[in-house]
Amino acid sequence: MKKINKKLILILVLTLFLTTGCTKTLTDKKNNPVKNEVTGQNLTQNIICKPKSKETIKIYEKNGVDIKTLPDCENFKITSGKYEGLWTGIFVKPLSFILILLGNKIGNYAVSLIIISLIIRLIAFPFTKKTAMQSELIKQAQPELTRIQNKYKDKQDQESLTKQSQEMMRVYKKYNINPMSGCLFSMIQLPLFIAFFEAVQRTPAIFEDKFLGLQLGTTPVIGFGTSTIIAYIILMILIALSTLLSFKLNMSGNSLDPSMKMMPIMMSVMIIIMGLFMPSALGIYWVTTNLFTVFQNLSVKRSKKKYGKA
Repeated sequence: MKKINKKLILILVLTLFLTTGCTKTLTDKKNNPVKNEVTGQNLTQNIICKPKSKETIKIYEKNGVDIKTLPDCENFKITSGKYEGLWTGIFVKPLSFILILLGNKIGNYAVSLIIISLIIRLIAFPFTKKTAMQSELIKQAQPELTRIQNKYKDKQDQESLTKQSQEMMRVYKKYNINPMSGCLFSMIQLPLFIAFFEAVQRTPAIFEDKFLGLQLGTTPVIGFGTSTIIAYIILMILIALSTLLSFKLNMSGNSLDPSMKMMPIMMSVMIIIMGLFMPSALGIYWVTTNLFTVFQNLSVKRSKKKYGKA
């Protein structure tokens, strides 16, 4: 029954993605991406509200986008615009609306993004905490799991593999370990990452804003050629360090396979490369969620130590 439920959830998630729209890059008559000359960013065609910059408005109008039909970002509502599918209606527009609403009150959309990111992670904390707990439980069970692996190391027949699997499952049950629970973190992160990406790319009020020298819609690789290069270098350092530390803490209990020890480094390198080409606002979101994950895992480790001493 559990397997059927997991498959059903996967099908529903895939259907949600496949039946919805996504960010479209604005292109010129030669089908080349249109850039904002001031920020260097590639502009999005299907924006959900009007840009504030007159220069940006001119660029859109020059490339055939009817800006007049769009609401001002300050007046944007969840119901604004036409229906674009479940993904946009359930995730992107509500997220943009909340970011705009809070950003208007605070006076900065980057701070709004950080606050919303933390609120979402706090809501998801009971679920992600279980994932962190699994890592600590696996560390406790590791000596027994290693012994079983060594016991069947040189046996590849079906009977031995079955016995090995059964013995490992008994250990999992003993320590209340769910081998699939580690997927929960990724299942939560990926949709949120995509939703924030689209909200940033499709909302001019956000990608036109600035924060500590960062143009929120500009990628670090473009920002390195600007006068505020130091701000983009610091952002990339924060992305790199927070990602590496977050992955190391999440993988700390899963080192049964020596090859897994390289996983945090490999994943960190991939994220760093991605970070060079994603909007600075998304980089801020990624650093915020990583730091929350680090704090969460460290708090779990402390609580496990206290419990062990008790």
